[in-house]
Amino acid sequence: MNRVVHFEIHAPDAAAARKFYEDVFGWQFTKWEGGDTEYWLVNTGEGDGIGGGMMPSQDGQPRTVNVVEVESVDDYADRIASTGGQIVVPKMAIPTVGWVAYATDPGGNIFGIFKGDPTAK
Repeated sequence: MNRVVHFEIHAPDAAAARKFYEDVFGWQFTKWEGGDTEYWLVNTGEGDGIGGGMMPSQDGQPRTVNVVEVESVDDYADRIASTGGQIVVPKMAIPTVGWVAYATDPGGNIFGIFKGDPTAK
């Protein structure tokens, strides 16, 4: 089964959004130094559930993106394209973490697909 394993909040004002989620839910944010994009890891607490990330919105639009773990980003990108979806950000490495691509479903909802791989560069 392919599960949602991560979420991303794309915020027009990331600093204000971080403060909001810290104040409301007590979430903890840690700046991630592993890439070229300003990005914070989100710890939503102990127990069941998932963590996430937050970044400034690249186009100024607010959105939340769910990321689904898959066996192969390449295979699932092909499946997405052949069933009416569209790859909108091609496969790319998250160094030492894995591979990710972003897609839209036929209705335009954006989501990510991810495969963990500590050798990704």
